[in-house]
Amino acid sequence: MSHFYLGIDTSNYTTSVALVDENENVVFNRKQLLPVKLGECGLRQSDALFAHTKALPSLFHEMKEVLGEGTIKAVGVSQKPRNVEGSYMPCFLAGVSAAHAAASSAHAPLYSFSHQCGHMMAAIYSAKAFHLLDGRPFIAFHLSGGTTEMLSVHYKENAFHCEIVCSTADISAGQLLDRVGVEMGLPFPCGSHIEQLAKDCNTKIPKISIKAENGKINLSGYENKIKLIFTQSKDECYTASYALHTVLSAILSMISSAPSYMRNYPILFSGGVMSCQFLKDQLKKHCEGYFSESIYSSDNAAGIALLCAYSHKN
Repeated sequence: MSHFYLGIDTSNYTTSVALVDENENVVFNRKQLLPVKLGECGLRQSDALFAHTKALPSLFHEMKEVLGEGTIKAVGVSQKPRNVEGSYMPCFLAGVSAAHAAASSAHAPLYSFSHQCGHMMAAIYSAKAFHLLDGRPFIAFHLSGGTTEMLSVHYKENAFHCEIVCSTADISAGQLLDRVGVEMGLPFPCGSHIEQLAKDCNTKIPKISIKAENGKINLSGYENKIKLIFTQSKDECYTASYALHTVLSAILSMISSAPSYMRNYPILFSGGVMSCQFLKDQLKKHCEGYFSESIYSSDNAAGIALLCAYSHKN
């Protein structure tokens, strides 16, 4: 009989369920974007919680075909955004509730993790960078709709231990792209639509210099600037390209701000913003890093299922 490890993640905009087999292979990874009305930049937490509750049963129904006669050895769930005191979002309660029910039904232990750690584990799996789990420190970027952080990380005792080295002081890179995209009338989340528009830009983007000071960068001023560019030019492709170059400049600025002793650390890139192939291609010109496939960059439960497997076995 086959044995599996179940992962559940209910982030602010995606419901996801994943299964990992005994050999730490992801054999099921399904997700469903939460519905956001055109012209809006997201959901209220109460609406997200309700949408997750509606979406989870259909994902579990799909999972049954893979699970078959197999058994669930352990259940993992993301219960909060980050591994820091006070980190909390109501939307994760939907996943926690489902995970408790699944664990009780399977007579299996339940392991709780942060959404951020799930992102990092999914990226490590996709990039085949398992050596990052050997306990030595590395740099991890988490770039998403809610977070833009450069972290100093080491994996110890089945957990990622993270310290923020540099982050945004205002909005995240994902928020920048989404707010600009919504301004242009694009569906939310806007990242993939912005990348498609940027591919058709034939105008050179001027140099964008974002400075990191005291471990912080600011992006809200660039949001206003990019929206003004669109208002004045109505050029969607140029505006989209300018927005992506702004995010690229922000990431490079954060890397440059790392203390000298971290300059040779491996760099892992995770989070939904890193689904963008343009950013991956450009960053590869400037640094050696580990990049995941798009499906493992955006919100997904695969990293949670993998963390569950590692925790249960060790």
